[in-house]
Amino acid sequence: MTIVENDATLVSPSRRRGRPRAFDRDVALAAAGETFWRLGYEGASIADLTAAMGITPQSLYAAFTSKADLYREALEQYRREEGAAAGRNLAGKGHVVEVIGKLLRASAHEFTRPGRPKGCMISTAVLTCAVENQAIASHVSALRSETLALLEARFRQGIADGELRADTDAGGLARFVGAILQGMTVQAQDSAGEADLLPIAELAIAEVGRHRQPSG
Repeated sequence: MTIVENDATLVSPSRRRGRPRAFDRDVALAAAGETFWRLGYEGASIADLTAAMGITPQSLYAAFTSKADLYREALEQYRREEGAAAGRNLAGKGHVVEVIGKLLRASAHEFTRPGRPKGCMISTAVLTCAVENQAIASHVSALRSETLALLEARFRQGIADGELRADTDAGGLARFVGAILQGMTVQAQDSAGEADLLPIAELAIAEVGRHRQPSG
């Protein structure tokens, strides 16, 4: 039976039966996630994925149903682990300008950590793709939109709490910070180090700080 990489539903009945899987699913998923992160969704072939995961194509399809479903699971694992710090930063206590500052400085560090792919796995993922992969592109776009919504909500809370001026454009400021994060991801992928990204973060923090409500 021919395996089609982009078929999101292809699973033969024989793959649902047989011996139990002889591999650690979470470990294999982490290996797949790093491969997707490094090569991109379309760039990572089934051969690349199975080599990294240490399993056969048949085992991949039996455990994860399809390449598309494997990618979705890998994205969720990334959000729970590497990506969780951003959510914690945004939910943290403190003045909104300091919260955003912590997020941007931490991103400059995380995007350039040695020993793993650079940048954010989600920020610039699947920006263009073949027509048959549009569902995946839409899924990743929705994840980015969730991040923008969290940023906007934090800015709106800052306005409500009197931390930011009442005329602050919360949506525009959220998109500004989102664009900075995406730009830092691209530069990290182009070999920029933490020392290169931190000045970008500081300039963005200064811009957000311009909206601070004057004390007194």
